[in-house]
Amino acid sequence: MKLFIQIPCLNEEQTLPMVLEHMPTSIPGIDSIELLIIDDGCTDRTVEVAKNLGIKHFVHHAKPMGLARAFRDGVDYALKHGADVVVNTDGDNQYPSEAIGELVQPIVRHEADIVVGDRQTAKIAEFSTFKKLMQRFGSWVVNKAAGTHIPDAASGFRAYSRNSLLKLSIVTEFSYCMETIIQAGNKRIAITSYAITTNPKTRESRLFSNIFEHMAKSGGAIVRSYLMFRAHSIFKWSTIIFGLLGMVPFVRYLVFLVQGEGGAHLQSLLVGIVLLVCALISLLLLIISELLRIQRKLVEDQLERTKEILYSTPYQRIWALQDEYGSFPPETDAVER
Repeated sequence: MKLFIQIPCLNEEQTLPMVLEHMPTSIPGIDSIELLIIDDGCTDRTVEVAKNLGIKHFVHHAKPMGLARAFRDGVDYALKHGADVVVNTDGDNQYPSEAIGELVQPIVRHEADIVVGDRQTAKIAEFSTFKKLMQRFGSWVVNKAAGTHIPDAASGFRAYSRNSLLKLSIVTEFSYCMETIIQAGNKRIAITSYAITTNPKTRESRLFSNIFEHMAKSGGAIVRSYLMFRAHSIFKWSTIIFGLLGMVPFVRYLVFLVQGEGGAHLQSLLVGIVLLVCALISLLLLIISELLRIQRKLVEDQLERTKEILYSTPYQRIWALQDEYGSFPPETDAVER
């Protein structure tokens, strides 16, 4: 099995050597280990430092594209180069590199396709009480949306099998962490967690300026991901609730109408009609969302098949030629092109 360890970096020349210092050179069940730097628009010496430390694989962004795009482009590069397992860690040395060997073992043993490093946030001294509560609440919300039991949904220290990466599609622009868990849960991808101890804090997060911005962006990502898979559930329950609520005043009006007092209770009729119309609209939206869900499933199946072909062994030689020459060399066979 080939393991790619990808490290998204944005000006990490000071901390990158610490990340690589304890990077494993051999792991049971893994035949080869490759390190990949995602240069997300670095303006310092991060790339130079990485090359001096022996890194050979790079993905470059001309300007910062964000963590989700960096993750997606890194995965694309790793799969093109034959990765069977991809581990994502950070360039700020938050996560313990020496734990990667244990992190990938559930995948090596075919017990899971995704392993999330549990930072045990309740024990992190740098986190305030409020942040610890929000982390716990956020993970609870994600697990409810995904039907999973991951204690630290925001952790970016993760291992993915090739099979899981073929099934996942990153659409958010903020952070892939919540989205991939919700997708994994709804796509029945086996996911588990592994407890780790984080390293001392080296800098402030660059994803957000304060905890409230993080909560807002994470909340938006969770809602969007949930709606991708479970919108029909929302409209199903709104149809039932509006229908039941609408029947109460409507039946009440009919009772008074039978007693000959219908004219004095027209407000019940109007309220009942409004609520039943809302139920009808919800029912129509339920039908539309169900059709969209089926369409999305068909598109995802087709995308997965396309990825299987794109990242297959014959194509890997083409990507290797691109890396070596910058484009296809003149003598490359037309079929390979």
